Amino acid sequence: MNRRMILYILGRILLVEALLMLPSVLVGIIYSEKVTLSFLLPMAILVLLGAYPAFRRPQNTAIYARDGLFIVAASWILMSLAGSLPFFFSGYFNNYADALFEIVSGFTTTGASVLSAPEELPHCILFWRSFSHWIGGMGVLVFVLAIVPLSDDRSMHLMRAEAPGPIVGKLVPRMRDTAKILYGVYSVMTVILIILLLIGKMPVFDAFCTAFGTAGTGGFGVHSQSIALYDSAYIEIVIAVFMLLFGINFNLYYFLLIKRAKLFFKSEELRWYVIIVAIATVAITLNLTMLTEKAFGLSLRQAFFQVASIISTTGFSTFDFALAPQFTQHVLLLLMIFGACAGSTAGGLKISRLILLLKTFFQEIRRLLHPRSVSVVRLDGNAIDRQTIHGVLSYFVAYIGILILTTLLLSIDKFNFTTNFSAAVACANNVGPGLDAVGPTGNYGGFSAFSKILLSFDMLFGRLEILPMMILFTPDVWRKNA
Repeated sequence: MNRRMILYILGRILLVEALLMLPSVLVGIIYSEKVTLSFLLPMAILVLLGAYPAFRRPQNTAIYARDGLFIVAASWILMSLAGSLPFFFSGYFNNYADALFEIVSGFTTTGASVLSAPEELPHCILFWRSFSHWIGGMGVLVFVLAIVPLSDDRSMHLMRAEAPGPIVGKLVPRMRDTAKILYGVYSVMTVILIILLLIGKMPVFDAFCTAFGTAGTGGFGVHSQSIALYDSAYIEIVIAVFMLLFGINFNLYYFLLIKRAKLFFKSEELRWYVIIVAIATVAITLNLTMLTEKAFGLSLRQAFFQVASIISTTGFSTFDFALAPQFTQHVLLLLMIFGACAGSTAGGLKISRLILLLKTFFQEIRRLLHPRSVSVVRLDGNAIDRQTIHGVLSYFVAYIGILILTTLLLSIDKFNFTTNFSAAVACANNVGPGLDAVGPTGNYGGFSAFSKILLSFDMLFGRLEILPMMILFTPDVWRKNA
């Protein structure tokens, strides 16, 4: 491993995080909040820790695949440890475990919270909480690649290690230009959403925080009632549509920009994404209409919003779906697992992985029936190599193992199976709200410090798609001659 290059990049990341805290400080100044001081010490710590390695550029600047995985995992952990300090110093969180859980949930765009009444927090803390969604949505390293000059042979390993999905590639020859394009599209869409929310008469502060949560598909609200507080069909439709849009592979938006719409509509993953949303919305609408006293129009409105929120792993809510009919709960639980498209800001398994898993399964059946036949798994008409298929299968096995282990360890606490299993699914898939005690009107505050740290690791495993985090627990990585 190139340890000096790793420290060099980590140092730059810490300096970037200090810079990213400035908007929250400005918000605190605008609202004359003394708790703004809670940001100054963390910023000073970040600058002191990051300045020395960041300005010692090593002679050997090579980054290998293993280095890229290590840098991504280490940077997310370091950013979380430092990013939680403003929460902890503010005095609004009971202990450091709560503060760490909250910021990990923010950066990983999970939206799970230990708070029962977020509206009681100062504006600067609420802003940092929601802004962490926007930072983590497209990826911390993608942001760094957009502003820190690194050559393509070094940056590609970082991009591959952080980007969600089984297949990662460059949009343009230069990796830094790819990062700029992604963040450019991301930023423009966020600004458009803020404008539309303001048109819907949402308060300015709420509009910014809600847009950050929607863009990052995170779901932190500034009110305990989430989006239901506004009781506005316009606001709900705008947010629902944008949650779905942010759940689409951002590479497809680039194809639209360069007027190659055929590639956009050719996407097999996008077609299945739309089909699943449509089927789930119709199914839940009928279920709510038949088994509750809700009118068809209200059922459709709530179903569409909740399906968009859960499949995009955002986690906003307009009603307590933990009290909905069992069929609705089960459909939403499946959507938590499915997630949205690869290359988006959403979590979950990703639709492309589900497609490849199903195609691999049916390929195996054809192989058993016709041993001499040769069949190839294809996605968007392109043959998928066996290494990618193997990676998808390995990921799925590790994913199931994490859910089983987490549910087992959470059982040490006092909660029932529904709460524990849905908490594991919601955190590992970066959704946020689960069922029962951790439903839309509940929170994770009742879990022990051990369980909160465990779920924090689950959120990191989910956001970084397991492999980079596993690297940190591999003994070979820490050996001096490795």
